[in-house]
Amino acid sequence: MPIDIIRDWRDLPASQRGAAAALGAFDGVHKGHQAVIASARIAADRLGAPLAVVSFDPHPRRWFQPDAAPFRLMTPGQMARALEPLGVSRLYLLPFDVGMAAMSDEAFAVDVLAGRPQAAQGAARRKDGLGLAHASVGFDFTYGKGRTGSPDSLARIGRQLGFSVAVTERIDDTGGLKLSSSAVREALNAGDMARAAAILSRPFAIEGEVVHGDKRGRTIGVPTANVRLSDYMRPAYGVYATRTRLPDGRVIDGVANLGVRPMFEIAEPLLEVWLFDFAEDLYGETVETELVALLRGEMNFDGLDALKVQIDADAAAARTVLQSS
Repeated sequence: MPIDIIRDWRDLPASQRGAAAALGAFDGVHKGHQAVIASARIAADRLGAPLAVVSFDPHPRRWFQPDAAPFRLMTPGQMARALEPLGVSRLYLLPFDVGMAAMSDEAFAVDVLAGRPQAAQGAARRKDGLGLAHASVGFDFTYGKGRTGSPDSLARIGRQLGFSVAVTERIDDTGGLKLSSSAVREALNAGDMARAAAILSRPFAIEGEVVHGDKRGRTIGVPTANVRLSDYMRPAYGVYATRTRLPDGRVIDGVANLGVRPMFEIAEPLLEVWLFDFAEDLYGETVETELVALLRGEMNFDGLDALKVQIDADAAAARTVLQSS
C-alpha cells in the first residue's frame, strides 16, 4: 500500500493522529536515519500504533538560508518511496513556514507533536496536532526557534503530555563510515559513488522531468534524456554509469554527463543520460536516474569526431561497470 503523505498538522481527523513517529529532516533516508525509524517501529509494534515519519517541506535549511547552494539528496517523492520498505505507513511533511520557524521548542512539542484540545464545534472529530503516541529522535535532534530543544527536553515534555520518547545514539558503519547526510554530500562531491551508496544503502539518484535540450547528441547518434538538477546537491561533474527508472517501472542502463559540458557550455548544470538500446520519446515524463559510478571528469575536445570516440569509450566502460554491479 502506498505511503500516506500528510502535509499539515492542523485540523486532522482521528484516523491521521496517534502514530509512533521518527522525527527529523531525513534527507537521504540513510542508514543513520533508518536506525531512528527502527526505534520508532519497535514502539509502534508495542503500542499497536501506525509507524510514521515527521519531516518538513521545505527543508528548514532552505528556509533559513534561501541563498544556500543546492544541497538536497532527494525529493519528497523519493523520500516516501525510501520509507515504504522500512514499514512506514504515514509521512507527515509539515510546512516549514514563518509560523513554524517562530515556534519555541515547547510550542512545537505541545501544539504540533501532541496537540491542544479545541473548543470549536467538531473538535471531537478533528484536532490540531499530530497526537503522537511516541517520538523517536537521533542524538543530535534539535527543534524550536533557535534550535533550543534537545532530545532531553523532548523526553521531559513527552512525559508531561503523554507520549514516550526514545533517543538513538550515533552509530557508525562497521567499516568506519560516518552515517550522516553531510557524509553523503562529501562522498558525492568527491565522486565516490560507492561510499555514498554504502551510507544511503542504495545508489544516489536524481529524479526529474525530461526537458528539451539543444539536441546536439542526436547529430552524432547519441540522443539524451535531459534532467535539470534543481535543488539537488551537485555531485562531482563528469561522466557516470547510470540506471534510469522510467514511469512504467522499466529500468534502463545508460551513461550520462553531469555538469556544464566544457565543449558546448550551458548556463546551468544538467544531467544528460544516453539510455542504451532505447528510442522512445520521454519529453515531459519524470524519470529517476541512479549514478552508479563516476567514470571520468568533464573534458574538452577538439571536435565532434573526438567527442564521439570518447562517448563510445564511455559507453563501453559503463556497460562493463553495470554488468558487474
